[in-house]
Amino acid sequence: MERTIFSQHHDDFRAMIRTFLEGAVVPVFPEWLDAKLVPRDFFYQLGKLGVLGMNIPEEYGGSGAAGYLFSVVLHEEVARAMVHLGPLRCHLDVVMPYFLEYSNAEQRRRWLPKCATGEMLTAIAMTEPETGSDLGGIRTVAVRDGDSYILTGAKTFITGGIHADAVIVVARTADTPNRRDGLSLIVVEDGMPGFAKGANLAKVGLAVQDTAELAFDHVRVPVSNLLGREGEAFRYLMHNLAGERLGVALNAVSSAQAALDVTLDYVNNRRVFGKTLNTFQNTKFELASVATEVAAGQAMFDAAAVAHDERRLDPVDAAKVKLFCSELQTRVVDRCLQLFGGYGYMMEYPIARLFTDARVTRIYGGTSEVMKTIISKSLGL
Repeated sequence: MERTIFSQHHDDFRAMIRTFLEGAVVPVFPEWLDAKLVPRDFFYQLGKLGVLGMNIPEEYGGSGAAGYLFSVVLHEEVARAMVHLGPLRCHLDVVMPYFLEYSNAEQRRRWLPKCATGEMLTAIAMTEPETGSDLGGIRTVAVRDGDSYILTGAKTFITGGIHADAVIVVARTADTPNRRDGLSLIVVEDGMPGFAKGANLAKVGLAVQDTAELAFDHVRVPVSNLLGREGEAFRYLMHNLAGERLGVALNAVSSAQAALDVTLDYVNNRRVFGKTLNTFQNTKFELASVATEVAAGQAMFDAAAVAHDERRLDPVDAAKVKLFCSELQTRVVDRCLQLFGGYGYMMEYPIARLFTDARVTRIYGGTSEVMKTIISKSLGL
């Protein structure tokens, strides 16, 4: 179906990103997979390209309010090239909105220029070993001590945790009857005494996306690193989680399209029983169904992307899009892998990596079950 959400500026940006990925990433991506990490220096390249400065005001070294659709183009092209840029999506689309929305003038001068150049990569630490999706159950504590907070606790499954130069930590700054009150966002910078990063966690998929456990042992953090107002973190998180969930849906539907593309190429060339796979009725019917599902997911995502770009995406609608697109991705990649036969189970074929990478989209950013809970509440159930 024709997509009408992009302008000529988006198309020009797409052409630039496609050329960059083909020249700077695709040839070295196997090395990244072996290392299970995107090289830290790579992000300086993205800074010079202007990618990291998207939506950062020009006065801080960025390109101004580019808008969400440029991010959509970027991640669609990454999926099309069947590569992965590690924690980039988390840095750009999950964490940066917090800095742009809630930082004060002094914090903006201190942090945003470094974010634009790649000198400062970011992460956000919400999940704890015993809390999962239950943000109200956060136990990491920040106790005020003069002009500092003393931060103690642990976080896990933190995307970008290895490379992060600054981590937004969700911590409890007050003990209140309502568990959702008393939470604050505190920016911990790499090198602060007592702040430790664990090993890069081994995952089923997303091999080059660094994921870490973080420990805070009485870390003294200046009060000047409080992001926004004390005690308002839960409200901030709920406001920004819609964008995070839309980003998961973007990855899901883009990966589903990539799976369809690579499978079409495979069945058009693979010969079995003396004929190419594309001549079998089962192949035709399977891919016809897959193409229809991907088109439906793309249309749903595009509507949500425009709403998000115009700052009117409802959290319930974001939950619907994340639920539908992540479940869609699972079905599509599985059906495409089946058409590869035994080769689909070999990691040298891109479809195998698309398969393993797909599993987490129904978990992170809020599980499918959490999405259904949000949607059902909106129905009065």
